[in-house]
Amino acid sequence: MKDLIIRNASVANEGREFRADLLLRGGVIDRIAEEGIGAATGVEEINAQGMLLIPGVIDDQVHFREPGLTHKEDIAHASAAAAAGGVTSFMEMPNTVPQTLTQDLLAEKYALGAARSSVNYSFYMGVSNNNLDEVLRTDPATVCGLKAFLGSSTGNMLVDDPVTLDRLFRKAHMLLAIHAEDEGTIRRNMQAAVERWGDAIPVEQHPVIRDAEACYLSSSHAVALAREHGTRLHVLHISTAREIELFDPGPLEGKRITAEACIHHLWFTDADYATKGALLKWNPAVKSAADRTAIRKAVVDDRIDVVATDHAPHTLEEKARPYASCPSGGPLIQHSLVAMLELERQGVFTLAQVIEKMCHAPARLFNISKRGFIREGYHADLVLIDREAAWTVDRSNILAKCGWSPFEGQRFKDRVFRTWVNGRTVFAEGRVDPGVRGERLRFER
Repeated sequence: MKDLIIRNASVANEGREFRADLLLRGGVIDRIAEEGIGAATGVEEINAQGMLLIPGVIDDQVHFREPGLTHKEDIAHASAAAAAGGVTSFMEMPNTVPQTLTQDLLAEKYALGAARSSVNYSFYMGVSNNNLDEVLRTDPATVCGLKAFLGSSTGNMLVDDPVTLDRLFRKAHMLLAIHAEDEGTIRRNMQAAVERWGDAIPVEQHPVIRDAEACYLSSSHAVALAREHGTRLHVLHISTAREIELFDPGPLEGKRITAEACIHHLWFTDADYATKGALLKWNPAVKSAADRTAIRKAVVDDRIDVVATDHAPHTLEEKARPYASCPSGGPLIQHSLVAMLELERQGVFTLAQVIEKMCHAPARLFNISKRGFIREGYHADLVLIDREAAWTVDRSNILAKCGWSPFEGQRFKDRVFRTWVNGRTVFAEGRVDPGVRGERLRFER
């Protein structure tokens, strides 16, 4: 690996913006020089004049569909899309085929990541109603977390046995991430929709079927269990204003209960079903403009600790099915950073908040070793952004295997110009290097 100097970059990191040269050596940030680095021989150089340099984005919730569902997505395509979007590390969910419910199956996924991922990777250990002893064998130093579905989603891993839930929250020895929707409420709402529309349920009914009450009942129950047992709980993809009251504002440090917001809940509202249709069908559902406003505010006041994607592709053919058989989820990882930068331009967030929620906070929340910051001695996971290179999302520039995006037709003013993973250029000027491989994330726990 050749040493590299990034010259004249406009660095945004830890609440500061400053101009500096960076020396990357052996895959780490060897030196950050605001005074500049003098002439050097035998070192590759990049002139970053006029461009923004930030830490690599860390996405704590993705579904890359491998193994078993690779007609939708796979690690190679999804990690390439991640690199093109400035995401240098991901944490992937267990609802694949087979579901990641044993330590052996978890080890097999890590082998797939090592062989195929262009960026850094970690995989959650899945929880079911009957594998808790296996779950408790998970190594907190090498695995990002445990994942429990408290509401059914793609690949049914519903954990709904009260005894299992109580034991899980009592014994969980590491971060427990949950999908929280009340299954009983959803089933009643679905039955009412079937009685009214039969097989022709409009997709606009999705936030009515998977409504705010379903989210709040499940999230509040999980938070109550976590408070009772002292569980390190992380509630994924908050989608309602009411849920936000469950979380404390303020700095991440010291929190035992944390929350995540996803790009689709920060960008879209239920009005967008009219034009996006089933391409906007996610679980939990995209809801009202008032919910979106409340989630945005919660990101600002730190009730929401991190921003992620829930990247979860399906094919267009699957998305064209009638509502009841149309799967929920879609691709987002290539466009999450530029979407957040667009919201920064609109005054919704500051640049410091975007970097905090997408880079710094995920690293701190999961105790990731030496990533998420531009610091000397840290892994050189970096993103160089051209803030004056507007472009439009279309199917010719989408790298997700499914080949579509809910952002199609959207014009973004910012473009990821170059992405480094462990000091190696994985994405540059529109091309992903197929020879670069990321590393397994490590956790200081």
